[in-house]
Amino acid sequence: MGHKVHPNAFRLGVFRPWEANWFANPKDYTKMLHEDLEMRRVILARLRNAGIAKIETERSSNAQLTVTIHTAKPGIVIGKGGSSVDQLREDLEKRFGNRVRISIQEIKQPELDAQLVAENIASQIERRISYKRAMKQAILRTMRSGAKGVRIYCGGRLRGAEMARREWDREGRVPLHTLRADIDFGRATAKTTFGAIGVKCWIYKDQISPVQRRLAAIQEETVPIAEAIAPQPELVEALSQAQAAPVEVAPTEPAPQPAPRRTRAAATTVETKKPAAAARPKAAPKPKAEAAGTAAAKKAPAKPAAKKTTTARKPKS
Repeated sequence: MGHKVHPNAFRLGVFRPWEANWFANPKDYTKMLHEDLEMRRVILARLRNAGIAKIETERSSNAQLTVTIHTAKPGIVIGKGGSSVDQLREDLEKRFGNRVRISIQEIKQPELDAQLVAENIASQIERRISYKRAMKQAILRTMRSGAKGVRIYCGGRLRGAEMARREWDREGRVPLHTLRADIDFGRATAKTTFGAIGVKCWIYKDQISPVQRRLAAIQEETVPIAEAIAPQPELVEALSQAQAAPVEVAPTEPAPQPAPRRTRAAATTVETKKPAAAARPKAAPKPKAEAAGTAAAKKAPAKPAAKKTTTARKPKS
């Protein structure tokens, strides 16, 4: 109960890659880890207003460090004629003693990046804009950009209150327990005169199906067969001989064509009518007198004869 998990770390290895791609011996691991952390702090402090979402690092075997900066304002990072990038690369090489290569990637939709949304709300709070208004506007812009759900938290001495509290707003759905859900998480801190106010942002974009993950992995790992397998001389000779030999092809017989099927209308016309059953011969007519007698007998059944009773009169006295 109450244990919170970082949404990005919870999905590492499922479909989200690591931000640091390198391997090191156990003796050098601590040194390289602190170099990465210090390098991120230097870049973020130097390019605070450039809208940097994340920084990816990669170390090669020849002691070269590749830094990829994802930003919404590449013009500020590059500078006039690339002067800012060159100065940043020289400073990192002097500080860490490695060859540094910097590549910049532009974020096309900053409204769908949780880190940039949180930093935007924090900057508005520092300029004394109402936190509720900043949250509502950020949610509206993110949902219009195509997100399926947004949730934003603001915690601290909101509006300079004596007691700190936490306010939040949400629109859509944010399934944090679904590993396939593409949820981006970001947080920022607004440093105001009455204290620090923290901002957290979750943006739910869409679900990533296992088929899409497999296709992405296959496209990255596939190598053309011509580059992977070198042609062998024995196979080349065998193939050339097989192509030179004439190939006889037996003539194919035409396939028997099935008889055309009759339609229902044609079938009905072909059917013949069955002969009607032979009529039964009619009985000979009876004479009228016999017919009348039989009919009267049927209608009036015979009644039993009534008994005659005689009563003797008594003599008068």
